[in-house]
Amino acid sequence: MNISLANKSAVVTGAGRGIGLAIARSLAAADASVLLVDIDESALQAAEKTLSGSGGKIATLAGDLTDPNFAQAVIDRLIREFGSIDIIVNNAGYTWDNVIQKTTDEQFQAMLDIHVIAPFRILRAAANWIRERAKKESETGKPVTRKVVSITSISGLDGNPGQSGYASGKAAVVGLTKTLAKEWGRYNVTVNAVGFGLIDTRLIKPMDDAETNIAIGERQVHVGMQAQVREQATKMIPLGRLGTPEDAANAVFFFCSPLSDYVTGEVLVCSGGIRF
Repeated sequence: MNISLANKSAVVTGAGRGIGLAIARSLAAADASVLLVDIDESALQAAEKTLSGSGGKIATLAGDLTDPNFAQAVIDRLIREFGSIDIIVNNAGYTWDNVIQKTTDEQFQAMLDIHVIAPFRILRAAANWIRERAKKESETGKPVTRKVVSITSISGLDGNPGQSGYASGKAAVVGLTKTLAKEWGRYNVTVNAVGFGLIDTRLIKPMDDAETNIAIGERQVHVGMQAQVREQATKMIPLGRLGTPEDAANAVFFFCSPLSDYVTGEVLVCSGGIRF
């Protein structure tokens, strides 16, 4: 089946690498125009080169999604660049783990800021444009189905030791998704979430890997998993392997495509069968 997203405009946050880049690649390959958003400008430049010629038009915007003013800048750029808002993928995020007695207020708040407050602000910034455009389309008898996909995690669905902040942020994504599905159904917008398990990105690389030190503004956050824990966790996955960014992107693409036009308010778990 050849699924085309021609004439669709999408924004993918956290699109500089990993899952976000794979999502952007799948959308562009289906001829969507895609705005790549990431805090890492050099990663965005590399991503833009990688996706050049892949199908749809590509634009980039570097900035911090936890800045209260940046969400509006994202939506304004999407409209200015491509003239429409058709697909929003809230993917940006990272882990900053610790057991609760060692988790600081800053650490806990940082997890909420990136995983649920940033998506909330993006959706709020898009709301008026979506409402007004949907009303006009309804009046002309030509409704358009739009898509919102936010990323949650099996940590947010089932909890995970050492991830009180991360799991709380990802759990909140589910509440936001289900609420927006009910609010925006009248505007012909489907709002869904994908819950990832162990996807092989820098967030679960062995801790001695150089990629597990990431810069978040002026802060350096150490992510990754202990090699032994990573190996044990992999053995627990019924499909017998870690997920790839492409596996993750395929699940997201379903919710971005016409295949899911009558699916909203749902969470699709993409985990190879593992649940913590």
